[in-house]
Amino acid sequence: MPTPPPPAQSGYYARHIFFCLNERKNGEDSCSQNNAQAGFDHCKMRVKQAGLAGQGKVRVNKAGCLDRCAGGPVAVVYPDAVWYSFVDTEDIDEIVDSHLKNGQVVERLLLPPSVGR
Repeated sequence: MPTPPPPAQSGYYARHIFFCLNERKNGEDSCSQNNAQAGFDHCKMRVKQAGLAGQGKVRVNKAGCLDRCAGGPVAVVYPDAVWYSFVDTEDIDEIVDSHLKNGQVVERLLLPPSVGR
C-alpha cells in the first residue's frame, strides 16, 4: 500500500504543488504557451482520484510567474522545494504517484537549478 503524504505539521496541507500558468503578452516564452493549464487540470484530477486532496494532504494550486520560464512549463512542490518541468500527462502522473503520494522525487523531471527566465 502506498505511503500517504506526511501529516501537516505547521500548516493546513502536507504538500502544495504550484503550477505556473503565466502568459506573457510581449511574446517572451511563458508556461502558458507550453500546455501548463492542461498539466494543472490533469494533476488536480489525479490528486482527487487518488484520494490525496484535502486537509493534511495535498493541494494543487495555480501560480503566476515563478520566474523559471526557460524550463517551462514548471511546477514546484512545497514544503519540499522540488522544481519540475513536465511535457505531458504521463509526467504529471509520475509526479503524483511518486512524489505526492509516496514522497519519492522524480529525478528525471527535475528542473536544473541554473534554469531561470
